[in-house]
Amino acid sequence: MDQTGLYTVFAVPGWGSALAEAMLALCATPIRIEDVTGFDRPGAARDRLLRINPLGQVPTLILPDGSVMTESAAIALLLSERHPQAGLAPRPAGPSRPAFLRRLIWLAANVYPTFTYGDYPQRWVGEDTKALRTSTDSYRENLWRQFESDVGEDGWVLGREFSVLDVYVAVMTHWRPRRAWFARECPRLSAIADRADDHPIVGTVLRRNFPQMA
Repeated sequence: MDQTGLYTVFAVPGWGSALAEAMLALCATPIRIEDVTGFDRPGAARDRLLRINPLGQVPTLILPDGSVMTESAAIALLLSERHPQAGLAPRPAGPSRPAFLRRLIWLAANVYPTFTYGDYPQRWVGEDTKALRTSTDSYRENLWRQFESDVGEDGWVLGREFSVLDVYVAVMTHWRPRRAWFARECPRLSAIADRADDHPIVGTVLRRNFPQMA
């Protein structure tokens, strides 16, 4: 067992691993980043990742005790339990906890899969890739509009209370349809993303993962 509390993050700059990096930075816990750029195609990076995660996805974490943790929402919940001082989630008995849980799982169950299918349409539909890419992009935009309608104007996704949901918004607005679209179509989410960019901890992780911000 690793007694140092070190977490190893299998990561690619700008991918979903940025979520886990930001969470761990907020927890102020030591991490080691294992760069697996190129994991989405045959090669050494993919082989390294598949050895610990048969789905071959990032983020994948090796916890301090050597066990493996996957799925960003599960990682968020685990870290919020282990590091409550980080403010990743409302306390279990808090009034905003139900809204937090619903939105966290909603993002993971609804928005995230549109990238799983839309980013690699050839895996699912053979040669007719354009239709799947177009339909998943359109569906995602509608999902974000729904999320926008559920967010107030008090600062963060949960109002005045910062949480890991704001990290999700900050990271995922860098992906299709990207920041300019959010500024036009989802101004509340765009404002949350901008605010997260300025967060002293989250912003540092974002700039490392999205160099165009610098």
